[in-house]
Amino acid sequence: MILRLTVLLLLLANAGYYAWSRSLLAAWGFAPAQQSEPQRLQQQIKPLLLRVLPPEEARRIELSAGGGRGAECLQAGPVDDARAAALRKALQAWPQAAWTLEAAIEPARWIVYMGKYPNLESVARKRAELRQRGVSYEALSNPGLEPGLSLGGFVSQGAAQQYLDQLTQRGVRTARVVQDRAELRGQLLKIGTVDESLRARLDELREPLAGTELRPCR
Repeated sequence: MILRLTVLLLLLANAGYYAWSRSLLAAWGFAPAQQSEPQRLQQQIKPLLLRVLPPEEARRIELSAGGGRGAECLQAGPVDDARAAALRKALQAWPQAAWTLEAAIEPARWIVYMGKYPNLESVARKRAELRQRGVSYEALSNPGLEPGLSLGGFVSQGAAQQYLDQLTQRGVRTARVVQDRAELRGQLLKIGTVDESLRARLDELREPLAGTELRPCR
């Protein structure tokens, strides 16, 4: 008798939960809370309007925001002799231990490149294709190659071509190897500890840097 009563109660409980979860008891005030929030659709970001910023541009925006960050190491270059001289002049008023200018060589950079595309919508479609194939991509650092995509950067043309051959076997047909940057020789500026006091003075270097961006030290 007790077993039959237990089974009956379980059946009634299951039936009640089913009716509640399907809002069959809404007329009596028993129904789950509605999760529909149509206003969220209006707040969704439109993916075709998104733009991935090159690292240098993102860094510039971060630096301009300022405030609340700890000390960091920044570098720029290599720059030519004329800009190095202008930087030394601008940095004379800085603490001498805060910065260095040393001879440096930055090797050429080759990328596996897709582009140029006619518009940003085409870039978005290509990104979706690459995600489906499991192929990673990154923003371009060379504005002259926009709009387009980099599938990877390499220090030699041969290494880039080897990676392109692997991608071709995975169905990537329209990529090619291009030189993203030639070898750079000159002086590398390094500011070892950029705290709040020095961060406020970075604009003093904007003119002598002449478009060369400060970036995190490697």
